[in-house]
Amino acid sequence: MTIKVARVPYLSYEPFYFDMERRGLQLFDLLPNQVAEAAESGHIDAGPIPLVDSFRLEDKFQPVAGFCVSVSSRAGSSLLCSHHPIQDLKGATIGIPAEAATSPHLLQVLLNLKYKISPGAFVTAQESPDALLLTGDPALRRRRGIRGYPHTYDLGEEWNQWTGLPFVFSRWMARKDMDQEEAALLEDTLYVGLEDGVDGLYHLSEPRPKLLMLAKDIMEYIQGFRYFIGYSEQKAIDRFREYLKQINPEGL
Repeated sequence: MTIKVARVPYLSYEPFYFDMERRGLQLFDLLPNQVAEAAESGHIDAGPIPLVDSFRLEDKFQPVAGFCVSVSSRAGSSLLCSHHPIQDLKGATIGIPAEAATSPHLLQVLLNLKYKISPGAFVTAQESPDALLLTGDPALRRRRGIRGYPHTYDLGEEWNQWTGLPFVFSRWMARKDMDQEEAALLEDTLYVGLEDGVDGLYHLSEPRPKLLMLAKDIMEYIQGFRYFIGYSEQKAIDRFREYLKQINPEGL
């Protein structure tokens, strides 16, 4: 049976997929907000589940070793661009991209618990909001800021300055009933990705015109990521889950 895997087509996720197709895994391109639904419906067997979704899928999916997508401090691709300083966003409208999954919840935690403010409403980017959330590759393309939004905040950095912890955006999970041989193949393929895929991005990258990135920009960006859950990452996961319960007790 072929293992069906979600492939998130963002630069930060690329290393994981380095050897998958060669080893027979079937990849399905999905944006972060589509991965959990595909997992629940059975369209995929495994993938990088957004952290906020992973909590409610624990009955049917389990972590694949400790693989994740996390940042030690600056994320570089989870940005809030604002007309006003972040502490002045009480009652403001905030534009949220449809493909975002964990970042909107991280933003809500930061606003409610770190800055003690509540925005007015989360809207689409087309509604001329007071602030705009950017995630993934679209955030990389606009990482130098947006005209008319003079204040830019990196949510990974905001979290780290507040908690002293890294932030985990997603973690690899697979069906609990997956065949043991298939699970071992998936795990081994992810290990190869960490070794060879990350190394390839460090040393073999070419400029990415669509992202406005040179090879050195890619190297600097990838160096900010951690791809395996250690003590600090697990502590960060537990802390984030606790904060989510504080602002929305019925949500988890």
